Amino acid sequence: MNIAINVGGDSENTMSAIANDLFRPMDVKGVYARTAKYEKIIEALGALVSRHRDPDAEIYRFPPVMSRRQVEKSGYLLSFPHLLGCVCCLHGSEDEIRQALDCSADGGDWTDWLSAADLVLSPAACYPIYPVAAEKGPVPAEGLHFDVAADCFRREPSNDLDRLQSFRMREFVRIGSPEQIMEFREGWMARALALAESLGLPARLDLANDPFFGRGGQLMAASQVQQSLKFELLIPIHSAERPTACMSFNYHLDHFGDAWGIRHPTGKSAHSGCVAFGMDRLAVALFRTHGLTLEDWPEGVRKVLGI
Repeated sequence: MNIAINVGGDSENTMSAIANDLFRPMDVKGVYARTAKYEKIIEALGALVSRHRDPDAEIYRFPPVMSRRQVEKSGYLLSFPHLLGCVCCLHGSEDEIRQALDCSADGGDWTDWLSAADLVLSPAACYPIYPVAAEKGPVPAEGLHFDVAADCFRREPSNDLDRLQSFRMREFVRIGSPEQIMEFREGWMARALALAESLGLPARLDLANDPFFGRGGQLMAASQVQQSLKFELLIPIHSAERPTACMSFNYHLDHFGDAWGIRHPTGKSAHSGCVAFGMDRLAVALFRTHGLTLEDWPEGVRKVLGI
């Protein structure tokens, strides 16, 4: 079955070929089954990222759901309610649930009987790590390093392969002093460009902002840009004029330190930052750049990926 995708110009045939060779539709925009060839590259990218992990990093792999209370406490609901997915279930006695089934059998909408559970779909891989860090007590003078990953969800229905609703995210998270966070982020921005070059990917860095919600969000986005809190690694998947953010480099200031009571040895709220790898976007960028036949990829790229 062919997948309809939103592309234009010279990239249309290439992106259509990528879609139909590497993905299988699942009746919902932005949600796909992935083929073995595609997963081979995802696994290779994961191993490559792991080789760049700080040796002191604690490793966590999170499920695709997390506590609704925790995501509210972290501030995601206020900043990005339009992207958040909540888990809803049929609650109640057997008789009450049976009413929903009978309603569906009669042609009604069984979803009218749903109510929210205590779970949301994880919007980013790093959100569950802050309560984990808080449980450790005061941050040591050398700070903390984490390597986290999760299957994430954001409500962005799209036919674009670089804007999936369900996607894999890998992150390196640093918690400590402002100086430690800045050093971490600046180091990774330089390293990311070298990494992209080793993969044969044309890339550039640019200042960015998150898609905050509403009019108040416009002020937050402007402040984020003004303070240079977010940068992205951009790769031309569709076109050079409309590149795709495949990695991001974020400085949260003391936002999560305040929210979770994570303290620096000075007694002040700890600062945090992260570098996020959009694993699916990076994989699509590799196929877009080098083609669908892995054996024809540049030898140097195949060596870096170990394929």
